[in-house]
Amino acid sequence: MEIYPPYKDALEGLVGFSHIFVLAYFNKLRPEQVGPLQVRPRRLMNYGLKLEELPSIGVFALDSPTRPNPIGLSLARLLRIEEQRRIIVADLEYYDGTPVLDIKPYQAGYRTEEFNVPNWNTELSRKARLPPSESI
Repeated sequence: MEIYPPYKDALEGLVGFSHIFVLAYFNKLRPEQVGPLQVRPRRLMNYGLKLEELPSIGVFALDSPTRPNPIGLSLARLLRIEEQRRIIVADLEYYDGTPVLDIKPYQAGYRTEEFNVPNWNTELSRKARLPPSESI
């Protein structure tokens, strides 16, 4: 990611964090992807499920790019900062040129060992034979 020159001072102190949250504007969505409140978790079709097997789920319960507001959040591994304004990361799920709205460091207080997912999530994950480390 490249930071505009007027914002380069905002990177001070970021080196040393292992991960960062990146908020972005999904500028490449198709018009039909902006606004719907429910979608089918189509990513599960990559695991052999058919579209008709997938229920409609509220977008706030999914990690779908389809949103009422096209804002994305991704956790990326911070590798280094070059030339005082290029942030080199791994595991960022955005297209080249996606406008970044904000960056926040991942901190220990964000971690949780205990969490729950709803039954529909567990059942669809089982049907799709997702590995335990993955989720919908």
